[in-house]
Amino acid sequence: MVRKPDNVVLTRAASQVLRAEFIGWQCRLRQLAARQDGGRPSAGMRPRVTTPAGDELAAGVIVLISETEPENSTQQLRYQYLKTQDPNERYEKVVEFLQGGYFQEPARFSDELTALFARGSELTQRLLETGRCVLEFDQYSQGYRIPCAVARLPQAHPRHQATYWHNRLFNDRLPASVEVLAFTPDWAHASGFRDEDS
Repeated sequence: MVRKPDNVVLTRAASQVLRAEFIGWQCRLRQLAARQDGGRPSAGMRPRVTTPAGDELAAGVIVLISETEPENSTQQLRYQYLKTQDPNERYEKVVEFLQGGYFQEPARFSDELTALFARGSELTQRLLETGRCVLEFDQYSQGYRIPCAVARLPQAHPRHQATYWHNRLFNDRLPASVEVLAFTPDWAHASGFRDEDS
């Protein structure tokens, strides 16, 4: 696989193309996972996390994408959770929601990724201390290496709420005390690759 060297800086236009390509790829992966694998996260949704210097922080962390304005879909997810006490019914409803048109329009989605962690986890502390990391995605002979700024999202933030309720529907035992981190890509220093590039 051919990957661009780290010192390559993309133009604004090339950065926007890479951003759109990545979000479209993520939407396709997530719709496939919902339709074919019951919504279970595939490899392309669990990037390897490294420091900017390349030291591994985690072999894989599940990240989410959400709409630029996620309030309406978050309300739907929250409603589905509160509607029933049956975890199987909740699971069926969230998978049905994700199988439909939710991921059909990549342009509606933000490039800011989020992930949910147990409060006070060692990984969370390390990410927040450094404030930066690199996410390395790889699935179906395609991948991306994306440097990101890392920040904690306050509980009231729309993307914190979207991440929490998405995870809550899949995991009924989710503790009330969690942290949501946001990963904001630096597209000018990101790169994508395909196996046929080699």
